[in-house]
Amino acid sequence: MLKFTSDKLNNKIKPNASTRQHICSPIHQLKSTQINSMTMDNNQHNNPNGQSSAQHKGALVIFSAPSGSGKSTIINWLMQSHPELRLAFSISCTSRSPRGTEQHGVEYFFLSPEEFRQRIANDEFLEYEEVYSDRFYGTLKEQVQRQLEAGQNVVFDVDVKGGCNIKRFYGDKALSIFIQPPSVEALRKRLEGRATDAPEVINDRIARAEYELSFASQFDRVIVNDDLETAKSETLEAITTFLSRS
Repeated sequence: MLKFTSDKLNNKIKPNASTRQHICSPIHQLKSTQINSMTMDNNQHNNPNGQSSAQHKGALVIFSAPSGSGKSTIINWLMQSHPELRLAFSISCTSRSPRGTEQHGVEYFFLSPEEFRQRIANDEFLEYEEVYSDRFYGTLKEQVQRQLEAGQNVVFDVDVKGGCNIKRFYGDKALSIFIQPPSVEALRKRLEGRATDAPEVINDRIARAEYELSFASQFDRVIVNDDLETAKSETLEAITTFLSRS
């Protein structure tokens, strides 16, 4: 059994019961110019003339929001109604076993806990989390790069810390969007209206939301979901404008 003493492992943020926690490794402090330089080096390695072999490289779109803000509804609408945007979720890794008809490399990349830890020690993850003991989820940098090289615009649906970390890593290649409820009270009414959570769970989600709202100013765009159709339209406009400049 390998024993890991890396600071990355010792400094994990302990997840609470209501949210996945994302971990920021030192690589996230790289400036966007350094990332661009690494990408150019890879292109030159693949093409002696220093030109990219791909006609179009993708970009990244990051979504974060408190639970109940309508983020998933907006993302699903974009992906189903606007195929011209070429949006695709990043394929994550997990240390859990496949469920049902899940396939390796389709829904997830399935790794053993030991292999997951080894990849953490090798600094291969853009972000990762340990939800329970030996139950990991994370995004490999190389997988995101493969999707970008294929021309996909990669979508991340992550919590606020994960969103900020990914934005720092990719800089201007990524658009970060925060979907905000009109108010905390409106959010409480939405969560209560779902009738799926116990009152104490709702209280935990509201407390978490108040914390997450403090990160809104760190995102490129804040979309207030007071009216769903308006929020959809504003999000579409933000992404379309961003992709036209990428």
